[in-house]
Amino acid sequence: MGDVEEDEWEMVQTKGNQFVVRDQPFYVNGFNTYWLMILAADASTRGKVSEVFKHASSVGMTVCRTWAFNDGQWRALQKTPSVYDEDVFKYVKWGTSAGLNLTSDDDFFSHPTLRSYYKNHVKTVLNRVNTYTNITYKEDPTIFAWELMNEPRCNSDSSGDTLQEWIKEMAFYVKSIDMKHLVEIGLEGFYGPSTPQRVQFNPNQFAQQVGTDFIRNHQVLGVDFASVHIYPDSWISQSIADTHLPFIKSWMEAHIEDAEKYLGMPVVFAEFGVSAKDPGYNSSYRDNLINTVYKTILNSTKTGGSGAGSLLWQLFPDGTDYMDDGYSIVLSKSPSTSSIISLQSTRLALFNSLCSKRCHWGCKKKSMFQKVLYHDEL
Repeated sequence: MGDVEEDEWEMVQTKGNQFVVRDQPFYVNGFNTYWLMILAADASTRGKVSEVFKHASSVGMTVCRTWAFNDGQWRALQKTPSVYDEDVFKYVKWGTSAGLNLTSDDDFFSHPTLRSYYKNHVKTVLNRVNTYTNITYKEDPTIFAWELMNEPRCNSDSSGDTLQEWIKEMAFYVKSIDMKHLVEIGLEGFYGPSTPQRVQFNPNQFAQQVGTDFIRNHQVLGVDFASVHIYPDSWISQSIADTHLPFIKSWMEAHIEDAEKYLGMPVVFAEFGVSAKDPGYNSSYRDNLINTVYKTILNSTKTGGSGAGSLLWQLFPDGTDYMDDGYSIVLSKSPSTSSIISLQSTRLALFNSLCSKRCHWGCKKKSMFQKVLYHDEL
């Protein structure tokens, strides 16, 4: 969360539809690195973790989203259940091995034994003591928030009831152990049966049949802010198309409006990016996509809206091409992209500072900075 001394860190909280730190607005410009734990587990690759943080910090990024699981595989966190995932559904495979009568991966959300596996993992992570600071994770102010699961889907129940009950149970369970940290679900943002008037914003018809329901899911007690992902190259067409950028803008604006009108919470666009493997890809298109996301965030922040930030998928250090999924960005090799990220960080940092607890949304100081923040097109 910026350049603060260790003893000055405070938990991020929400106040209405904004994130706040010390009661001052806090906007997110961050990135994803799912692989942090994998590389940190081995001394020979640990330096890559420091390297990517150094590069991200140099362009003003403040939040990193990563995994707290890697089960039963290479450099695993959890070898077998209760002994402490590339895919969280490894729990389902363990259940089958234990003789449970399971029919599909969707049993992860409903079978009591599998739910207990998940809860045991959550309890272990939240109560784990950081060996560098001697602080438990549930007390650690450098942790921004907990995500229940990356991109949950329950295709076997398109009504959304199964996933809704799981979210209710697990959000409550996390809060029962850790009341201090924020909690979000990890959804992609698809609209479901509870809001038929919103499904027009979905990228395809399949999206409303995967058992998720954006507004309903985020109305669960214990969920503090909304999460949305943005992947037109996965959802609309792999080939780069003129329709992708307008979709991104309307997709984001719809969810920002929902967060303001129906949820009363911030929304973070927790994954967005484009694959270099897509037909028609070029780096200028990637920059245009990032610009579209960033500009839509700024259009919300300048009115005090719910658009609270975004997390780019994904940053890599030099020399890790073997892990590249097509979406990797190496800042040292991407000067134009680095400039775009840095400009967004600067603008959000300025907005954070001008909108302190002594200066509310209508203040004169806000208008003074308006030209600095928004005088040119991104």
